[in-house]
Amino acid sequence: MNTPHTLRFTSTTTVDGVVQREFTVGELTGALWSAADAAGPAPLVLLGHGGGNHRTAPAMVGRARRLVVDGGLVAASLDAPGHGGRPRTDHDEREIDAMQRAMETGEPVGPIVVRYNGHLAEQAVPEWRAVLDELLRLPDVGGPVGYYGINMGTAIGVPLLAVEPRIRAAVLGQFWPETLVPLARRITVPIEFDLQWDDEHIDRAAGLELFDAFASTEKTLHANAGRHKQLPRFEADSAVRFFVRHLRPAA
Repeated sequence: MNTPHTLRFTSTTTVDGVVQREFTVGELTGALWSAADAAGPAPLVLLGHGGGNHRTAPAMVGRARRLVVDGGLVAASLDAPGHGGRPRTDHDEREIDAMQRAMETGEPVGPIVVRYNGHLAEQAVPEWRAVLDELLRLPDVGGPVGYYGINMGTAIGVPLLAVEPRIRAAVLGQFWPETLVPLARRITVPIEFDLQWDDEHIDRAAGLELFDAFASTEKTLHANAGRHKQLPRFEADSAVRFFVRHLRPAA
């Protein structure tokens, strides 16, 4: 990433007591959510979005608001390479076309997603670490730090956790194990892991293999009935309780 690591806020909106601030760090685009009446710094949760989404997709905004309102935390999201406010490369376009063709013809999409998301993670991990440096300099942001990312958010989150000691707890899930198992074996922070029991893309045994690989002494598997896109919304509430427990233990 050949950009200056300086965070600049570009817009601010407040809705129902939650402040959403859009920011840039060089060419990177992100968003930060905090309480309008915050009295001091709060622990930070990094939000990794899913494939095809962006920093302020409805799922990101919903999770961020829960973390701020119900958890007393601060949340930040960052557009992954080729997503949101960031341009797609020719490589992005080829991989997206390949995924769309596989879904149209009924071919397995997993190998393409694993390959493409692995490529994105190589770029996204150093980007997240540079942005984290900037976020922790803000007066209303403190430690410890958590990470919350499902699907592509896990494809980026696992390699990030493997190299970033400031992240102390993570909620992950719904991704294939092939490239992530060796990295998961290096991760020892508390983990909450979401898995859909009837996932049509990720075989049940594959999901369990990734969960099993984490070296964490505290890890919890949340397995719900349903297909890939049917992860219950109440899992977001569980994630808030998980982060409060590990990032704000006095609460």
